[in-house]
Amino acid sequence: MDANRSEPPTMTEIDHVAIAVRDLDAAIAWYESAFGTEVAHRERIEHDGVEEALLKVAESFIQLLSPITDSSPVARFLERKGEGIHHVGYRVADCAAALEKMRAAGAQLIDKTPRAGSRGTTVAFVHPRGAFGTLIELVQEQPQEQSRSGSVNLPGTGGRAPSSPAGSPARDPRAGHSPGL
Repeated sequence: MDANRSEPPTMTEIDHVAIAVRDLDAAIAWYESAFGTEVAHRERIEHDGVEEALLKVAESFIQLLSPITDSSPVARFLERKGEGIHHVGYRVADCAAALEKMRAAGAQLIDKTPRAGSRGTTVAFVHPRGAFGTLIELVQEQPQEQSRSGSVNLPGTGGRAPSSPAGSPARDPRAGHSPGL
């Protein structure tokens, strides 16, 4: 921390690296075979048009994203750019405060206010323009039960979270959870 800085850094950890894939099951099988990873969490996020699989790596995740509709931002990303890194998720202690800092720093915001994310998180996206070409997701974790294997277990879900609720807070109407930028 800079000696002149009196507040802690906004970004606390890398939460995840998101990779857009066409075939989620094939990508999961490849990661299991190549790296010995296991799915810590899998969720279908209807309002974003994606299904995700989170592979635990230390205190972070590899997030495999696959579109479930042809019109989802991830489907458009795959059409234009092909499979590959889609965005980086930065863990923050307070998503609203981090979003305000991004706004004050001149970042172009996709989400105007934080909203519900997968696995019970609160998230907001920052556009690659003004962020040195990187789509950024701010991720605030919520308290959750952790199993001994490190997988995320949301109470009452058998380890699999239900789809995120529709009606998330206001955001740029041109953007979705995982903008196809």
